[in-house]
Amino acid sequence: MGFMEGLLGFIGGLFPVVVLAALFLFAALKVLKEYERGVIFRLGRVIKAKGPGLIILIPIIDRMVKVSLRLVTMDVPPQDVITRDNVSVKVNAVVYFRVMDPVKAVIQVEDFLYATSQLAQTTLRSVCGQVELDDLLAERDKINGQLQEILDTHTDPWGVKVTTVEVKYIDLPQEMQRAMAKQAEAERERRAKVINAEGEFQAAQKLAQAAEIIAVHPQALQLRYLQTLREVAAENNSTTLFPLPLDLFTPFLQLAQGVAKADKSE
Repeated sequence: MGFMEGLLGFIGGLFPVVVLAALFLFAALKVLKEYERGVIFRLGRVIKAKGPGLIILIPIIDRMVKVSLRLVTMDVPPQDVITRDNVSVKVNAVVYFRVMDPVKAVIQVEDFLYATSQLAQTTLRSVCGQVELDDLLAERDKINGQLQEILDTHTDPWGVKVTTVEVKYIDLPQEMQRAMAKQAEAERERRAKVINAEGEFQAAQKLAQAAEIIAVHPQALQLRYLQTLREVAAENNSTTLFPLPLDLFTPFLQLAQGVAKADKSE
C-alpha cells in the first residue's frame, strides 16, 4: 500500500510538469509552409524572418507574424475618371504583386494589402486622367506599363514587388458609345469614297494613255471597233447596235465643205 501511494504521489506531482512541458512545446514549436515566412519579434525588436519548416520560439518573449510570399491578385474597383478631353468613364484594373522582403512588409507599413489597394486606386485615377479617351482605348499596353512602374516605385520601400497591372474594362457612357459608332461609320464611308476616287483616277490615267496610243496609231481605233462588234455579236440580243466611227463620214464632210466653198465663190 505504501508503494502504491508513493507511486500515485509521484505521478500526481509529475503531471503538472508534463502539462507545462506540453504547453511550452505547443507555444514554442511552429511549422511554416513553403510559401510562408515568420517575422520574429523578441521583446518588441525584430530579429529576422524565419521559415519555412519547423521553428522554435521562446514563449512570452517571442512573437511571430506570418507573411505569405505567394503572388497576390488584387481587383481594383471601378474608378470614376475624367479623361484629358473631359470624357467621364469608369475604369477598373487588376494588380499582381508579391512580398519580396517580409520584414519590410511588416514594419514599414501597417497593412500592405490595404495600402497597395488604395495606392492602386489613386494611381489608376491619376494616370487615366492624364490621357485622352482615344489613347486610353488604343494604348493600353503603355498605360499598363505606367501604372506598374508607378506602383512598383511606391511599394518598393514596403518590400512589395508589383509585377503586372492590367486595365480590365472601360465603361463608356451611352452617348459616347453612339458618337463613336457614328465616327466609325463616317470613317468607313470616307475610306470607301477615297478608294472609289482612286479607282476613277487610275481609270482616267489608263484612258488618257489609250488615247495617246490611238492618236499615234489611228488604225488601232478600227481594231477596237471590230472587237466591239465581235463582243456585241456574242450576246443573244434581239436588237443589235452597230457603232459607226466618225472617220467614215470624214470624206463626205470634206466633200460637202468643198461644194459649199465653190458655191460661195460663184
